Amino acid sequence: MTVPRQSVAPQIDPEQAQREHYNRIAAAYEAHYDDPSSRLYRARFIEGPMLDGIDLAGRRVLEAMCVSGTSTAALLERKAKVTGLDISEACMEGFRRRWPDCEAVCASITDTGLPAASFDAAVVVGGLHHLQPNVEAGIDEIHRLLVPGGWLCFFEPHTGSLPDWFRRQWYKRDRRFARNEAAIDLESLKARYADRFDFVKEIYGGNLAFLLVYNSLVFWVPLRLKPLYTPALLRLEGWIGRLQGKRLACIVICQWRKK
Repeated sequence: MTVPRQSVAPQIDPEQAQREHYNRIAAAYEAHYDDPSSRLYRARFIEGPMLDGIDLAGRRVLEAMCVSGTSTAALLERKAKVTGLDISEACMEGFRRRWPDCEAVCASITDTGLPAASFDAAVVVGGLHHLQPNVEAGIDEIHRLLVPGGWLCFFEPHTGSLPDWFRRQWYKRDRRFARNEAAIDLESLKARYADRFDFVKEIYGGNLAFLLVYNSLVFWVPLRLKPLYTPALLRLEGWIGRLQGKRLACIVICQWRKK
C-alpha cells in the first residue's frame, strides 16, 4: 500500500520575511511615518522622551532598523554622528538618498558585521517587535556594539496591555503584516539583561494619536486627512497620557545603559 506524500509548507526565515515585506512597502512606510503629522507626533511623544537627558553631541549613534531614517533628523539635531542600519535594500536606498552624509549599512541587526564597542548609543524606533522570535539576538548584538556606558534607547509595543490584545487580533486578519510580528515581553527581557544593562527610564504611553496619526498606514488613513485631525488628537494624547498606566498604553519607551 502506498502512503500519499504529504506536502510540507516551507519554513520561512523571519528576517527574510521582514526584509521582503519592507522592500515591498518602503515607499508607503516613508510616506505615512515621515509626513509632517507623524514628525510632530514622533518629536513630542517618542524621540523627546526617548532621548531626553542623553548628550549625543559628537557621539557615534546607530539608528538600528532605521527604514529610510525617520529619526535621523532628531539625532542630527542633537549633533550625533549617525549610522543607519536596516536589512531592507529598498529602505537603505531611501536612507542613502535622504541622508547622504551619514554612514549606511544594509545588514541584519542580529549580525551587523560592525566592530565591537563602536557606538556610544543605539536607537531603535519600533523595530524590535519585528525580530520575533530573535529579539534577544538583536539586543545581544547591540550590546556588543556599544561601548561601556553606552545607551540603548527604544520604543516598542509591550505584552500584557489591552491595546496589545486588540493589536494581535488585528494582525491576525490583516495580511499586510509579517506573521512573526509580536509585542516584546519587557519584563522577561529585563530579567535576562539585568547583569548587562542598567534600566534608567521606562515610560508607558500611546493612545489615540499614536494609532491614527503615527500609525496611519496600519489603519489605511488617507494622508490628505491626517492634517485635519492631527492637532486635536495630539492635544488629547497629552491629556489621556497623564492618566494611562502600563495596562492601557500602546507602547513603552526605554533607556538602557550598558554596564
